[in-house]
Amino acid sequence: MELRHLRYFVAVAEDLSFTKAAGKLHLAQPSLTRQIHNLEEELGVSLLNRSKSQVALTEEGRSFLADARRILALATESILSVQRLSRGEVGQLNIAYLPNFDFELLPETLKAFRQSFPHIALNLFDMTPAEQLRALELRKIDLGFVGLPPAANTSAIAWESIAQHRTVVVLPTKHPLARKRQLSLGELETMFFVGMSEKTHPGFREWLNRTCQQTGFTPRVLQDADLEPALMTFVAEGLGVTLAREHIKKLPHPGVTFRPLTPQIKSDYCIAWNRNDDSRALQQYIEIVKSLIKRLN
Repeated sequence: MELRHLRYFVAVAEDLSFTKAAGKLHLAQPSLTRQIHNLEEELGVSLLNRSKSQVALTEEGRSFLADARRILALATESILSVQRLSRGEVGQLNIAYLPNFDFELLPETLKAFRQSFPHIALNLFDMTPAEQLRALELRKIDLGFVGLPPAANTSAIAWESIAQHRTVVVLPTKHPLARKRQLSLGELETMFFVGMSEKTHPGFREWLNRTCQQTGFTPRVLQDADLEPALMTFVAEGLGVTLAREHIKKLPHPGVTFRPLTPQIKSDYCIAWNRNDDSRALQQYIEIVKSLIKRLN
């Protein structure tokens, strides 16, 4: 017995007419009659009572009709399911983002992704950049909003800059330079700095050094913070100044003032993924992120 035999029987049973069913199935009526007869012979039961004037279901036919419909519906769903899988429209996508930041791209891209791929489950994880990179290497997440570009030695990680954000100076509110509307990097040369720990934000020190060296000095970092709120506290307590993406303004910052740099300096904001991850859902999400960035720019 094949699925086509079930489709033929269901068509005849629903119309109670070989002529109408043959028309819907685009079969010759004798062929359809023969197929139904073969099905009954294989089952060893009569499914239909036939007469010159009408066709009726037997008791066995009514029972078999319910089963046949269920089997055909399951077969259809199985086909659709594997087709969705082939197109990357099923499964799950694990995304990590930076804690303490309400990064505007994340909710927008998630909304667009859910609308296009409702069958894919989205799982979100609040992770530091270092945690994201480790999770990407172990394939525990599919994509991370890591911020700074990963170090060159993370060969398993692919990344792409999706945005550039203005860099601001973070300094104590009562600092003399806070009276100025904007600052140059050179004005920070004699000051002590605080920074983000390499344990949680790998690449921050390299970025800070490279940025300050544009003006010819290397910053003297006295204290590192694991998370951004601690960084703000260190600055407010007068332990040093620092540089950060302008999005840090979204954090609570009592005792801290932000000033733009002149000339303006921008830093890359990156997403990253495991270069061996061939998930179609991942590639589709990356395309959505890129598309949204283009619209915003």
